[in-house]
Formats: sequence, C-alpha cells, structure tokens
Amino acid sequence: MQMRKAEVYMHQIPAGELIEDENGYTFFYNKEYLSNNELPPVSLTLPKNETPYRDKNLFPFFDGLIPEGWLLEIAQKNWKMNPRDRMGLLLTCCQDCIGAVKIIDKSIKNE
Repeated sequence: MQMRKAEVYMHQIPAGELIEDENGYTFFYNKEYLSNNELPPVSLTLPKNETPYRDKNLFPFFDGLIPEGWLLEIAQKNWKMNPRDRMGLLLTCCQDCIGAVKIIDKSIKNE
C-alpha cells in the first residue's frame, strides 16, 4: 500500500497531518499549532495533544467531512472513486469544505 498524506488546515492555518499507511491512520498536530493556546483543536474528538492519534479506521471526524448522498455519487462518477476508499474521497472532495477545516493532499504521486 502506498502511503497517503494530507495536511489539515484549521481556519487557513496548518494544524496537523493525517497519514494513511499499511498500519492504518495517524493524525498529529504541528508543534507550532500546539504551542499556540489561542488555536482550537480541529475536533473535540481530537483534542490538542503532542501524542499522535492512531487507528485502523479513518477517524470519525475526518470521515464526517466526506460528502454523502447525491454529492458523493457525483464525486464517485466524476472521479471514478471507490466509495470504500475513504482517504481517497477525503483527499479529493475536502479541499474546500464548508466550515473551518480544509484538507490538502500531500501524497507523493508515482508517475
């Protein structure tokens, strides 16, 4: 499996990184973001912490950013995406989310 990486922005400020690899998912906050007490966590379920968060499944907060219903169908048809590829959908569909969070694909493409 190829590692995929996303930079997570909160209110246009780089907050952390989300990585998918053969072990599952890892999310961690940037040191600069952590050190600023004025900045909120990206989610109440992912409080600001120096210890990376790890899980076999995509964290519910990030999964919740992925469109549903007819909007998901359009994304699947236009980009020929598998609805079970949650990280792929997140990287493709969530660069311009409604709300404070933005996801930017930082994966290295092997061409």
